[in-house]
Amino acid sequence: MRLIKILGIAAMAITATSCVSKKQFDALNLNYQQCINDAADRQRQIQDLNSKNSGLQSQNDLLMGQNNALKSSLDACLSNSGKSSTNIDKLVGEINASNKYIKQLISTNSKNDSLNLALSNKLKRSLDNIADQDVDVKVLKGVVMISLSDKMLYQTGKFEVLPAAQEVLGKVAKVINDYDTYSVLIEGNTDNATLNSTSVPRDNWDLSALRGTAVAKVLQTQFGVNPNRITAGGRSEYNPKTTNASVSGRAENRRTEIIIMPKLDEFMKLMDIAPKK
Repeated sequence: MRLIKILGIAAMAITATSCVSKKQFDALNLNYQQCINDAADRQRQIQDLNSKNSGLQSQNDLLMGQNNALKSSLDACLSNSGKSSTNIDKLVGEINASNKYIKQLISTNSKNDSLNLALSNKLKRSLDNIADQDVDVKVLKGVVMISLSDKMLYQTGKFEVLPAAQEVLGKVAKVINDYDTYSVLIEGNTDNATLNSTSVPRDNWDLSALRGTAVAKVLQTQFGVNPNRITAGGRSEYNPKTTNASVSGRAENRRTEIIIMPKLDEFMKLMDIAPKK
């Protein structure tokens, strides 16, 4: 509208050229040019504002999109809150079951430790008159272990149990029978000296295994230990207590060990009730 007025003024100026002086005409013409320049500046400002408005609109559209995405995420979280509560309840239940199982294991282990200690003390009192170098009783890794020297039990290179060993085995058997819920493992052990024999025992494997089974048979037949509780075998020279480089070391390695331990089926029962994943 202002541009129209300006053009109108310019037209009037041109029309009136003949009626005004040249000085007035020049002034009017300068004013006209200034108006044209002002109009161009205003047009550029309008274009700049339109451009900025377009950018703001794009930002607004982007923010609206982000807002809608956040709203969708919130709706999804709210709709899944019930499922999350169920999962948390299930997890808490599993943790409680695991804690109960752990307490059972601890209780069982504590009970076994107490029984093992009592069993060990009873054996030590029973075998108090036997030389320390011939018998050793200790609690080790949840079991009671009785280590008997070979010189007390056998002749050199033989596996038959000596009559003099009957007294010791009888005392051990009495304690074993008193603890009738325990299993009994009997292991023969040798040093690394090679046997020069073509008959039984042919080597240290034979000798260790035969010595283990010989003690098992004495416990069963002479002292009434239930054979269902007994496992017997040999470990040859491969489970030494000390070095075989000395006479005393080899003597210590030649031994038969009677291991009294809780029955495995008791632990299997605990495994059966373990929490399922």
